[in-house]
Amino acid sequence: MVVAFLVAVVLDNTVPGSRQERGVYVWSEPEAAQRDSVVAKDYGLPFRLLSCMMVVLSEISASSSSTYHYDVFLSFRGADTRYGFTDHLHKALLDAAIDTFFYDVEIQTGEDLKPELENAIKTSRASVIVLSKDYASSTWCLDELVLILEQRRSSKHIVIPIFYHVKPTDVRKQQSSFGDAMARHKQKMEAEPNEKKRSQLANKMKNWEKALTEVADLKGEEANGRRETILIERIVKEINSRLELNKQSKIPLLIGMESSVRTITSFLKDDATEILTIWGMGGIGKTHLSNYVFKLHYRDFERSSFLEDIERRCMQPNKLLDLQKQLLKDIGDITWMDIHDANVAASKIEKLLLRKKTLLVLDGIDHFEQLDMLVGTRGFLPGSKIIITTKDASLIEKCGLFMSQVPPKHMMHLLKGLDHKESLQLLGLHAFNGDYPNKRYRKQARKVVKHCGGHPLALKVSGSSLRKQDVAAWKDALKLLQKETNPKIQQVLQISFDSLPSNNDKELFKHIACFFIGKDSEFAEAILRKCDMIPTFGLSNLIDRCLLEVGLDNELRMHQLLQELGRDLVRQESPNEPWERSRIWHHEESYDVLKQEKGTAKIQGLVLDMKMIENYTSHRTSTFTMERFGDDLRRKIGARPLLHRVCDIFSWIWCLFAWVFLLRSSYSNELDIKTNAFIGMDKLRILQLNYVQLHGSYKHFPTCLRWLSMHGFPLSYLPLELQLGNLVALDMSYSNLQYLWKKPKLLRSLKFLILSCCHELVSVGGFDGFPLLERLILAGCVSLVEVCESIGNCDRLLLLDLSECGNLKKLPRSIRKLKNLRTLSIDGCSNHGEFPVGIKDMEPLEVLKADNVNIESQVSSSSSSVIVVPRSLKSSTISLPGSLVSLSLRNNKLSNESFPVGFGSLSMLEELDLGGNQIDSLPDCVRSLSRLRVLNVEGCGRLKTVLCAPRTLEHLNFPDCVSLQRVTFHPAASFPSLHCEYSKTLTEIEGVFKKQAISEVDEEMLRRLGWINRQHVKDDKFPTMSDLMNAQGKTFLVQMIDRPVVFSTYFQGNRLPDWVTHISCSSELHFTLPSYGKSCRIRGLNVCFVTNVVSSTKSVFPSTTITNSTKRYSDKIYVPRRPVALEEGDIVWLSHWMLENEFKDGDEVSVYVDHPKVHVKEFGVSVVYDDDDDGNRREDPLADYKSLKLIHRRGCSLCL
Repeated sequence: MVVAFLVAVVLDNTVPGSRQERGVYVWSEPEAAQRDSVVAKDYGLPFRLLSCMMVVLSEISASSSSTYHYDVFLSFRGADTRYGFTDHLHKALLDAAIDTFFYDVEIQTGEDLKPELENAIKTSRASVIVLSKDYASSTWCLDELVLILEQRRSSKHIVIPIFYHVKPTDVRKQQSSFGDAMARHKQKMEAEPNEKKRSQLANKMKNWEKALTEVADLKGEEANGRRETILIERIVKEINSRLELNKQSKIPLLIGMESSVRTITSFLKDDATEILTIWGMGGIGKTHLSNYVFKLHYRDFERSSFLEDIERRCMQPNKLLDLQKQLLKDIGDITWMDIHDANVAASKIEKLLLRKKTLLVLDGIDHFEQLDMLVGTRGFLPGSKIIITTKDASLIEKCGLFMSQVPPKHMMHLLKGLDHKESLQLLGLHAFNGDYPNKRYRKQARKVVKHCGGHPLALKVSGSSLRKQDVAAWKDALKLLQKETNPKIQQVLQISFDSLPSNNDKELFKHIACFFIGKDSEFAEAILRKCDMIPTFGLSNLIDRCLLEVGLDNELRMHQLLQELGRDLVRQESPNEPWERSRIWHHEESYDVLKQEKGTAKIQGLVLDMKMIENYTSHRTSTFTMERFGDDLRRKIGARPLLHRVCDIFSWIWCLFAWVFLLRSSYSNELDIKTNAFIGMDKLRILQLNYVQLHGSYKHFPTCLRWLSMHGFPLSYLPLELQLGNLVALDMSYSNLQYLWKKPKLLRSLKFLILSCCHELVSVGGFDGFPLLERLILAGCVSLVEVCESIGNCDRLLLLDLSECGNLKKLPRSIRKLKNLRTLSIDGCSNHGEFPVGIKDMEPLEVLKADNVNIESQVSSSSSSVIVVPRSLKSSTISLPGSLVSLSLRNNKLSNESFPVGFGSLSMLEELDLGGNQIDSLPDCVRSLSRLRVLNVEGCGRLKTVLCAPRTLEHLNFPDCVSLQRVTFHPAASFPSLHCEYSKTLTEIEGVFKKQAISEVDEEMLRRLGWINRQHVKDDKFPTMSDLMNAQGKTFLVQMIDRPVVFSTYFQGNRLPDWVTHISCSSELHFTLPSYGKSCRIRGLNVCFVTNVVSSTKSVFPSTTITNSTKRYSDKIYVPRRPVALEEGDIVWLSHWMLENEFKDGDEVSVYVDHPKVHVKEFGVSVVYDDDDDGNRREDPLADYKSLKLIHRRGCSLCL
């Protein structure tokens, strides 16, 4: 099996921040082979191309490896070099894991070559011949030499001669010591009395002479004037290179790791960075990834060592010293067995790392002291690389290496889980022996994948446990998975939990797992601090150990398996009596505890959502009732006359409605909770009672609550007896409140007041009683008409959300007094007569969201600055605070003529959203924004150009800009990431693609592309469609999305052009690039294929993938789509790939065409060479595109 390393880049899914780092698991070679055959049979080329999207490196086939027993056969004259050079060479070969045949027995002159030696030569892949002074004196050596050269001629046997203190000329001409030896052999032959033997010796003499001449002409190494250690290292490297022994290692196949492999490979090639830390949660694949990369690259270093599972091994006594000894042995210390002290070992390691270029992988570090003992504090030789895997990212820079005056350069790589497709692949590997789940199992397989959340270990364990099980067993296993985590998985995950340094951190983990997933981190931190925890330091510890992460919107996120771990730890406090636990999050259990009034002082938090209870119970009840009613109805009408049956049916229907109504009423009363249920819950801090009907006095309600959520609260105001003096967060969303209280109350600790979607809320006030209020959320309060002026006294207010408060006529003027307000949202407040007065003076304001405000044009009579967005949009005077960092003005009917003129003063603005407005070009004041990073013009239907976008721009979003024609960037700008979609009119995105009429293309450019005899190409009869933008026209398309620049077009026709050389009748092609001499440099490849077009087929979007197996290079790009308007018949697709730096003569190349609805009738590739004479070289019309390739490699991604 040819060893191949394929990395496919899917261009239309390449976006910044895209999920990059994934899990890793392995296939054995038989499993991989079986999987490939099944997938190819069942799913064809698309799935085969999907497999190219992973990192693929397969082992050398068994049939190939079984032919050889040794890598190298050593031929030498024992008397000359046995105890010196050859012995050292033999040891170096063994140290490099090169299987070497070394026969250490002297054979007397005249003895025939032994059969075991003949067999060893024939079963070795290479021979190293040490041609020393007396080599030719041994007939045994000469017989070996003859046989070795015969093997070279008859097979691919590699021969490396070493001229050990002899001259190649002496060997070639048999002079000096070689001449003397041959003279003695001749004398012996002539003295032989037996004629037959004399004749045999004469033939041998001829063969020996010929062999000596032949071996002297081979490329080898000379020892004269060279240090033997350097010579031996060079020989070992030469053998490694020529035998490709790095590919012979059993390197596993990986799933979903292409991005991580690229990152680590880049690190290994980067001279600046010395240490890489791969961190992630337990079972995510850190060990497998580092092992893969180590096996792939360890031969690039003078010394290497992989220390696996350090965390577990160090739990046992003296195991750290054992690890040190293993490391010393790996990096070449010969005294490692005599070391019995860890400090002595650490000192030796330090010295060795300073002498040799070393690759060191330390897997599973869990204490920084381990690093001090395994790598020391003095650094290492330039070019050395240290790869560390850990669950705790904070450990690494605490070690002694980073305490020095010049700490090493360090980079971090966070490894995350698999996506859905990769998860299915891994699950299929272990559950179906490499097969993709078939239709019977696919639904259950998706559920397992969802439960595992892309966690490789969970997928492996789940798949292995379900192997050869039927669908019913899968369903039962899923039910079990939802109740409890597999012990093997939990054991791995709990290691991180057990490593938490304090009980505070462990309690914090359990609190977050039960109540705070998806909540804002600042919101959670404020509540947890009032729950007598230390959240800031604790959250940092959880994040460093990959037990928690903070999302892009500042929300707390936790892998589902970790959340289940945290909840299971709480469940173990009292498996069968939930009221004896510290936290109750399961709705049914919470309902039972409250309904039966079993609450205890142990409960710290409780969650109950009656919608979850009602949905479950009503579904169960209605199902049972309808089944019983149906049985009764069928039994009743079965033997009655037709008229009676009709009457009975109507009677039963009437009874059914009455019964359901009564049942619903009694059922509702049955589910109500009494407030007495909270008596005795003295430690209750967190209480969520959503859509719960409470009966009784609220004086029994817990008084120590920190967070109270009561969605769907039925009363018009909060009862006065409700004691909320310690409350940090009050969430009354979706309730029937009209006012908060009849009388204002003092809530000294309240920081978060959330009243979203309280549709009956008319007025909100009493802010004097909330001195610490930081966030006020009134979004969706459609009846709200007044916000009390007392809001101006909330000195600490950071966020005010009034979005979609459609009846709010005005904002309180006192908001100008809010000197700490950072975010103001008035989206959809379209009934404002005027904008907030004095907003320009709110200098701390950073985020303003004013979408769909539709504000009338008024000029305030006050002298204060006023924001006015005129409804007529004929003029606009807007004054905004210069402190704004983010501004959104979507769907405000802004045009170029009415665009706010005050934008130029927004020197701090980084994010701007102008989506849905009526601008036709990018306004000058936007281009002048000196810090703008993100610009969104989505849905601007009149927008035609975005020219010279700001130089600081990092992200440009312009989907649904149906009139857009051209996008260009500032000449000094770094390339931004782009997000765009359908646009018929777009002709150019600078540095990404360009579309023009084929008739306008320069003739010299077409010649350079190798498009000769191209009358069919220049035919203007047929419309085309951009592969990126679905744009119609007579098109010559240039794509610059990834490393290659690709030129594309197509035309009506049924055969390939005459100049296409490599032709296939299938959708794939494999060939070796031919050589045409040094003067012919490869410029690129032309790919051409013929498909059939039928009127019923929608616009197709085939892709082409080109892979260079020799250079481990792969790229994929989409060819132009077929327009729906094209006539039926055959169509020829043509593209030129600029690949001059990626391809050379002799490279193995594969090309695939892929689309499930495209049948390739004929497929061909031709190589384009640069064969101009130096004297006739003209200006290259492709020079600009070559420079674009360099721009593109700096980073551009286009999401379509």
